[in-house]
Amino acid sequence: MINILKIYELRKQVNIPAPVEEIFSFFSAVENLKLIMPPWLYFKIVTPFPIKMERNALIDYSIKIIGLRVAWRTEITLWQPPDRFVDRQTKGPYRVWEHTHLFANHDGGTQMTDIVRYAVPGFVLSPFVQFLFVRPQLEKIFSFREQRLLELFPSRETG
Repeated sequence: MINILKIYELRKQVNIPAPVEEIFSFFSAVENLKLIMPPWLYFKIVTPFPIKMERNALIDYSIKIIGLRVAWRTEITLWQPPDRFVDRQTKGPYRVWEHTHLFANHDGGTQMTDIVRYAVPGFVLSPFVQFLFVRPQLEKIFSFREQRLLELFPSRETG
């Protein structure tokens, strides 16, 4: 039996009016994740604190999907402060999840780019699961995250 795994990609970019080092530092503190996750996910960090973000770090979370609590474990597979890091799901709701976080100086602040490569469950039905549920949810999650980041790091310009 041939198993063709369809990989989807979500790419989001936001310009944050704060220095790269400050934004990377924010993302280096795992506890800050709960500040940028939407409340409807009921996001919880399960790994005991303190958690040192570095290559090979394993972090356990839980979220709710359609009312069911789901365990999620990620591994930091690349750690290059203050430019980038990558987390990869080792256990969770996706067949594949690899999230690349890129940070670059831009116009006096930080241009942050998220690139998420993922495959959804559902086998033959996965294109429908992707189109009807997963992609719209990811779009909402990353829109919420962008809005929260801009609230947490407001423009420092004086008028």
